[in-house]
Amino acid sequence: MRRLLRRREAAEIAGEVAAAAAVSAPAVIPDPTAAAFFDVDNTMMRGASIYHFARGLASRGLFTTSDLMKFAAGQAWFRVRGNENPEHIARAKEMALAFVAGLKVDDVVRLGEEIYDEVMADRVWSGTRALAQAHLDAGQRVWLVTATPVELARVIAQRLGLTGALGTVAETTEGAYTGRLVGDLLHGPAKAEAVRALARREGLDLSRCSAYSDSANDLPMLSLVGHAYAINPDSELREYARDQDWQIRDFRTGRKATMIGLPIAATAGAIAGGVAAGIALRRHYRSS
Repeated sequence: MRRLLRRREAAEIAGEVAAAAAVSAPAVIPDPTAAAFFDVDNTMMRGASIYHFARGLASRGLFTTSDLMKFAAGQAWFRVRGNENPEHIARAKEMALAFVAGLKVDDVVRLGEEIYDEVMADRVWSGTRALAQAHLDAGQRVWLVTATPVELARVIAQRLGLTGALGTVAETTEGAYTGRLVGDLLHGPAKAEAVRALARREGLDLSRCSAYSDSANDLPMLSLVGHAYAINPDSELREYARDQDWQIRDFRTGRKATMIGLPIAATAGAIAGGVAAGIALRRHYRSS
């Protein structure tokens, strides 16, 4: 019971921090009380965004593809088992944070912009992008909500022309990462807390808002809004969505749904990619 309460408190803190870090584009919004929230990995784009970032670093020779696959393979069993062990995630998270400590935020953002254009842009699902655009055309704000580091999430949102992004917030000092998080990973219940906190700040009516995700891990966020959509859903979310009479959209073709993109769960994939990316950047700065 005590552990459950600690996890709930950590989710609330992560949500509050993510909402506080969100930057909304200054604009006149015709429909100010409605908004849409989109998960990123396997919802907005194929695979894990942080993993694609690490692949972009590999293409620059900052580390080898075998390095990347070593970390990804270590997490692959999460997809097979269909769950995410909190203790394993905690250890992997600590490892990732240790590797990024000392890196400059501006360097990560610059590389994120380059790698999005080179690697990620072609992986955006056109169907999901159209759904987001429909909300924008209706005068509603559109936010990404993801466990991906907020700096990379903002790059993706900016490139897609969206309002902003809620992501995992890493502590920084004097423009560099300290190796600690502010709060916790923006995952599961923490996403719902972030959306709830943003709604309070922005004056949103959650009963008029929409949310989109591929994963049952995001049920807290999906259940928070008036209009929930299962996009490229995993089996658990598909079944739940049918029971709740939620709309289901699947933009995948020709491949088994559970094997689309990377064979790793979203959070585990983000951590694995984050570790690999951190190692690559550290090697780069040590040799320069």
